[in-house]
Amino acid sequence: MTERPVIGIFGAGKVGTALARLLVASGHEVLIAGSPRQTALDLLVSVVAPGARVVGPDELVELADVVIVAVPFGKAGSVPWDRFDGRIVVDAMNYWPPVDGNIAEVDEDPRSTSELNAARNPAARVVKSLNHLGYHDMEDDALPPGARLRRALAVVGDDADARAVVARLIDAIGFDPVDGGALAHGVALEPGHPAFGQALSAAELGALLTPAAHLAA
Repeated sequence: MTERPVIGIFGAGKVGTALARLLVASGHEVLIAGSPRQTALDLLVSVVAPGARVVGPDELVELADVVIVAVPFGKAGSVPWDRFDGRIVVDAMNYWPPVDGNIAEVDEDPRSTSELNAARNPAARVVKSLNHLGYHDMEDDALPPGARLRRALAVVGDDADARAVVARLIDAIGFDPVDGGALAHGVALEPGHPAFGQALSAAELGALLTPAAHLAA
């Protein structure tokens, strides 16, 4: 993989477009695919995320080195997980019952939501990140690499090489990456858990991720 991988984003909402702006600013080629029901998507993206290129789902899967899934959690099934074999896939979603409704299968499953998504395609290299800060904080809190007092973002996943790739992206867009280990640790990043929505240093965030078992209750 090149030093600056091509990034594909599923989701042209507030999170997807905020990430697109940061990634374009950091020198990455960014492809973005929105809902088929979104009209004038090219115009929208040209205004809110200039430099990103609107493509269809098939072209995004074909060209992207790293895929970021930033659709509403309840729409996760609309993403072509079956085509993600061997691909690094960043799960940037959160399960929000006020938006998604209560999904019994999720409420009753002890696994993290990213583990549930990873089960859609066990051959995908799923990483959880970018979900535990608000879209409005993404640009406000980003600082150049090497700056002091940068906000930390966690990277969790079962593939260490995939975590390393995503960690470099996190650093490039202005945050300190924290390697949180296995994908199951992503429960610490979900709504209702201590890391969610908090502006933390790398040391503070790392402490919340170790051991993750203490955070599952």
